[in-house]
Amino acid sequence: MLKVNEYFDGKVKSISLTTSEGPATVGVMAKGKYEFGTSRKEIMIVTTGVLTEKLPGQAEWKTYKPYDRFEIEANRKFQLDVPADASYICYYR
Repeated sequence: MLKVNEYFDGKVKSISLTTSEGPATVGVMAKGKYEFGTSRKEIMIVTTGVLTEKLPGQAEWKTYKPYDRFEIEANRKFQLDVPADASYICYYR
């Protein structure tokens, strides 16, 4: 069954599903700056737009374009700067 999740007053929305890769979410983010926390390892793949992230322990921001990916370990917080509406898929391990 698909489940819709909504965060940051509706500026971030995702749909949870189970894929051949395991649990995942497909989502969209409106322009803005966000901080997320992980409970499991996450593999984020940008599908449209641009995501600029700052992972724990990093001094600099990194920018990801469509089809780029980055990983966040479990039990971490990370920041995203979304300069314009964007979409992604996130796999959970």
